Amino acid sequence: MDLSTFLFYLFTATSVIYISHLGFYLMGASLYDMWQARRRAKRYLPRGIIRIHPRITILVPAHNEEKVIERCLQSIYTNAYPNFEVMVVNDASTDATKHIVNLYAKLHPEYNLRVIHRHRNTGKGAALNYALNRYVKSKFVMMLDADSVLASDAIERAISYFSDQTVVGVAANVQIINKHTTLSILQKFEHMIGYRAKKTYSLTNCEFVIGGVASTYRTKAIRSVGFYDTDTMTEDISLSMKLISKGNKANRLVYAADVMAMTEPVEDVRSLFRQRYRWKYGSFQNILKHNQLVGRNDSLYSSMLTIYRLPMAIVSEILLLFLPFTWAYAVYLMIAQNNLLLLFGTYITVTAYMFLTLWYDEHLRLRERLYLTLYVPLAYFIFYIMDVIQILAVTLCVIRANHLMRRRQSSSAWRSPTRIGGQVIGIPARDTVNVLEKSHE
Repeated sequence: MDLSTFLFYLFTATSVIYISHLGFYLMGASLYDMWQARRRAKRYLPRGIIRIHPRITILVPAHNEEKVIERCLQSIYTNAYPNFEVMVVNDASTDATKHIVNLYAKLHPEYNLRVIHRHRNTGKGAALNYALNRYVKSKFVMMLDADSVLASDAIERAISYFSDQTVVGVAANVQIINKHTTLSILQKFEHMIGYRAKKTYSLTNCEFVIGGVASTYRTKAIRSVGFYDTDTMTEDISLSMKLISKGNKANRLVYAADVMAMTEPVEDVRSLFRQRYRWKYGSFQNILKHNQLVGRNDSLYSSMLTIYRLPMAIVSEILLLFLPFTWAYAVYLMIAQNNLLLLFGTYITVTAYMFLTLWYDEHLRLRERLYLTLYVPLAYFIFYIMDVIQILAVTLCVIRANHLMRRRQSSSAWRSPTRIGGQVIGIPARDTVNVLEKSHE
């Protein structure tokens, strides 16, 4: 087979896979929306039902989060759910995080807030394990990153999914806080598209990733698998896979489109690359760790997970490595045939999909929809930035494949994140920082 023929088949196979997935996600997301509509109607009728509010603990791990920690706490306490407690695990912060959470607890004694200070940088997974093992007694637990904010009805909506006794973990609908920069817009579109795909994964019971933002679990399920692992770069994926490794039919992970949370965008290209490399390397680590699930034919597991989703998670990363070659071949075809219809067709398909994703989103206000619509015609080209970053991240994983195959332990210590901070609509203005600033005058 000569190079031209190979590139033709590679280009054709890649195009078919991507187009098939777009159609699959569109259909699955639409069916999920119909299921949600029936679920809401069933939940609120009849009106005489007395609701039970089981205890839930909100765990907030933090390391150098002085710019955002109070905003996070304020968002939690806007929730009307009547039976929750909050624990902040301050993991050896070197900035003002410790002082801010201590003062916040002092200024708001009416809040059920426990502050746990650790004096050694052990990492997010170890910090969560410490709190889970020693302090959490609630039936349910929600993990919320300190740079995130929670919608005012998120806790109650998350708890409602556990009426299904097979559900052990619930993934939230995480959107990006808009900072009106190219990178934040890019990440916002990417999150909307990615989380719309999760509707299909949830509907077909092949979800295996619950992120760290507003992820909710049965506490006994986490204890049964020995809490978080601390030997991978992504402790959240590790926990998710440990839970489904017991059988994802009886231990289901579901996506909750109506459990809304928002999180900070990555501020610069270098940080975005580091984030995506960490995600990809961690995904590879955990798939290798649980490689017995890939292709498994067992009554404990859904075939959509073992036969489709897990293998496709690997295939999709491999396809990224070939993406530059398919780009080059597409450009060659357009030049050789003097025909721009190939680019135009791809552009129209992707743009239409992004437009539908945007306008079918359940949580965006009309003003924000209109604002983001202005970017939709440019989003196809902006996404090339993300493609390049993803390709470089996968390439670096391949270069370091010997570490992966040997399962060399990754460092789990926190790296001080760059936070933007600022006010978010619907979250009360900060008061603790103002008190701190006045005390230093």
